[in-house]
Amino acid sequence: MTTAPWRDPALPAATRVADLLSRMTLEEKTAQLYGVWVGAATDGEGVAPLQREMTAEYDWDLLITLGLGQLTRSFGTAPVDPALGAQALARAQRRIAAAGRFGIPAVAHEECLAGFTAWGATAYPVPLAWGATFDPPLVEELGRRIGHDLRSVGVHQGLAPVLDVVRDPRWGRVEETIGEDPYLVGTIGTAYVRGLESTGIIATLKHFAGYASSAGARNLAPVRAGVREFADVTLPPFEMALREGGARSVMAAYNETDGVPASADPGLLTELLREDWGFTGTVVADYFGIGFLETLHKVAGSPAEAAHRALEAGIDIELPTLKCYGKPLVAAVRAGTVPESLVDRAARRVLLQKCELGLLDEDWQPEPAGPIDLDSTANRTLARRLAQESVVLLDNPDGLLPLAPDTRIAVVGPRAADALAMLGCYSFPSHVLTHHPDVPTGVDIPTLLDSLRTELPDAKVTFAEGCGVSDPDRSGFEEAVARASEADVCVAVLGDRAGLFGRGTSGEGCDVTDLQLPGVQGDFLDVLLGTGVPVVLVLLTGRPYALGRWDGRPAAVVQAFFPGEEGGPAVAGVLSGRVNPSGRLPVSVPRTPGGQPWTYLQPPLGLAGEVSNLDPTPLYAFGHGRSYTTFTWEDFEGTAPEIGTDGSYALSLTVRNTSDREGAEVVQLYLHDPVASVTRPDVRLIGYHRLNLPPGESRRVTFHFHTDLSSFTDRSGTRVVEPGTLELRLASSSAEIRHTAHLTLTGPVRPLGPDRRLRCETREHEVEG
Repeated sequence: MTTAPWRDPALPAATRVADLLSRMTLEEKTAQLYGVWVGAATDGEGVAPLQREMTAEYDWDLLITLGLGQLTRSFGTAPVDPALGAQALARAQRRIAAAGRFGIPAVAHEECLAGFTAWGATAYPVPLAWGATFDPPLVEELGRRIGHDLRSVGVHQGLAPVLDVVRDPRWGRVEETIGEDPYLVGTIGTAYVRGLESTGIIATLKHFAGYASSAGARNLAPVRAGVREFADVTLPPFEMALREGGARSVMAAYNETDGVPASADPGLLTELLREDWGFTGTVVADYFGIGFLETLHKVAGSPAEAAHRALEAGIDIELPTLKCYGKPLVAAVRAGTVPESLVDRAARRVLLQKCELGLLDEDWQPEPAGPIDLDSTANRTLARRLAQESVVLLDNPDGLLPLAPDTRIAVVGPRAADALAMLGCYSFPSHVLTHHPDVPTGVDIPTLLDSLRTELPDAKVTFAEGCGVSDPDRSGFEEAVARASEADVCVAVLGDRAGLFGRGTSGEGCDVTDLQLPGVQGDFLDVLLGTGVPVVLVLLTGRPYALGRWDGRPAAVVQAFFPGEEGGPAVAGVLSGRVNPSGRLPVSVPRTPGGQPWTYLQPPLGLAGEVSNLDPTPLYAFGHGRSYTTFTWEDFEGTAPEIGTDGSYALSLTVRNTSDREGAEVVQLYLHDPVASVTRPDVRLIGYHRLNLPPGESRRVTFHFHTDLSSFTDRSGTRVVEPGTLELRLASSSAEIRHTAHLTLTGPVRPLGPDRRLRCETREHEVEG
C-alpha cells in the first residue's frame, strides 16, 4: 500500500500539509479551525464570560465526521479522576480519528496558569508569586513539571502564561499576572514558556495585547493606552517569550484598543506578530472572543461577518466553540463574501502544528505511556520551594520575627483556617469545585493555622476567625480580641477569596473600586492593634492592598500572593524562622487606597511634586523585600563612562553575607534617563540577579548592559537608542538605590530592528583574592 505524501514523516512538514490541504473539502478545512467544549454548561453560571449565551449547539457524531481542530478542557470542566480522564480523552481522540476521512485527532488544550487546572493536580502559587521570586530558573522548572503532567494525560497545549503587565492593581486578574514591570514579566514568563515547551507542550501567550490596561480596572473594558505605552510596556514580554522562549501559540485578547478589538486587528495579529516578529505558530481566540466581535464590540453584524474579521486579522482557531468558524463561515465562503484563501491560510498553520505534534503520523497513539500522578512528591517539593521563595517580608522593624518557639500565639482572621485562602481563581478547587461542593479538593492543602501548629509544636496556639473576607458582620471581633489579649503575639491572617465574576474578591471579573482590604478586615485590624499585643499581619491576597493606614503599627508585615497548596507550610516557615524570607515585591504596595491607577513606571509628572496635593508614592516600592540575613554591597565598579549608542558596559559589585545564617539577596539594576525626546519613566528595571549566600561568604555579580536596553519608542513610532547621559542604578528596590554609574552615550540616534537585545545578562563568580 502506498502512503499518501501527507502521511510520510520523511517529507518536510510544509510538503505534507500542502498535500493534505489539496485533498480536503471546505467543510473539512474549517473543521480544523474550531474547538468544542464537551460538557460545558449551557445554563446557569459558567467558568467563562457569557458561556451560556455563546455556546453553540452541535451534533457530536455528525460533527466529528469532518474532523476537529481542538478539544477544550477535558479535565478542567468537571471533577474527573486523572487516570480515568486520560482514558476518556484517548477514547474521544480515537473516535474523532475514526470518524473523519483523514484520521486526524484534535489538539487537546487545558488551562495551566498556576498548575494544571485538573482535579487532583498540584495547585502551585499564582504567577504574581512567581514574580515575587525573581528566580527564572525555578519558574522554568515549574513549566517543565506542569508540561510533564499535561503530556502524561494526553494534553497538547497549555493556555499560559499570562504576560499582561499590571497597569491598575484594582483589576481582578492581577493575581494571574507576574507583576507591574515588563522586564520582570518578560524574563519570568519566558522562563515558564521554555519549561513548558521543553516537554513538547504548546505554550499559549495571553492576552495579546493590552488586556490589563482596561479603563477603570473593569474586566473587558476598553483600553486607552497610548502608542508608546503599548510599545514599551505592553508588548515587550510577548516579544521576549516568542523570541527567547519559543512559544508556539498566542491568544488574542478580549479588549479593544483605541476602538479596534484585538480579535479584529490585522496590524497586531499579522503585521506586528508575524511580519515584524516572524511568528509562525497559531493564534487562538480567547473563549468566545470571535463571537464577541458581534455581541459585545458591535464591529460585526453576524457570526459570519465576525468570522471574516477575525480570520482576516489573523486568528486561526476559534475557541471553544464553532459559533462563527462553523456553518456561518462555510456559508460565507460558499456565497463569495469570505475568500477561501483565508480559510486555507489558517488551516495550513493549524495542520503544520498538528504535524509538529505527530498527529498526522500513522503510528500516532493517544493512550498515555506511563503512570499518572498529578500531585507527585516532586511536584509538592517544587510547589513548596516556589512558595517559600515568593513570601515577601515587608516589615519587621523590631525583629519580632522569627517567633519564639514556645510563645503564646493567637491566630485570628478569615484566611487563617481556610485552605482555599492559598489558591488563586484558576486553581481547580476555586475555579471548578465551587460548582461541585460535595467533591473533595483532591489535593492536601494545609491551612496556615494547621501549619503554624505543626511548625511550632511547643507554642500555645489559639484561634478565632474574627470576621469574614467580604461580609460586613463584626460579631466575631470580640472573641478574636479576647484570644489576642491572652497571647504574647497575635498573627492576623487577612486577605482575599479567589473567585470568578464577582464571586470572590480577587480573580477574573472580580474587580474593585479601590484598594482597601475587603469587607471589614481593615476595621478588624484596627481593633487588634488596639489591644496593645504585638500583631504580625499576614496577607494572603491576589493583589496589593493599601497599608498606609497601619504604617509602623504592626510588629511585622508578611505578604504572600496566593502561595498554593504548600503555601501554609511556607508562610509558617517564615514566621518560625525555618525559612529565611527572600521574596521581592512584583507590584508596589500603595499607601492609600485611592489614586489609582498607579505603578512605579512613572514619568516625572506621575511622581509626587508641588503641582498636586496628592502623593502617589507607595508605602513599599516595587522590588522591596526584607530578610533575616544582612548583606553588604561592596567594591562597585564599571568599565567606562562613555560608550557609543551601539556599545555595552559592565557593572560589578561584591555581595557579602554579614550574618550567621544563609540567605538570598536580589540585586536589581534600574535605568534612569534624565533627558530624552519623549518622557520616560523615572526608573525602570533592566536587569536583576538573585544569589544565595552562606554565612560570611561573598560573591561577585556582573551586569552586562547593552545600549539596546535603553531604547524606547520615539515620536515617529520607531524604537531608538538616543545619545546622551544615563544613570545605571544598582538597587535593592526601585526606591532603595545602593550604587549609581553615570554613563554617556555618544554617536547618532540608532534605530533598532527585531533583533535587538532584550535582556541584561548577568554573571556570578568567585571573589578574587
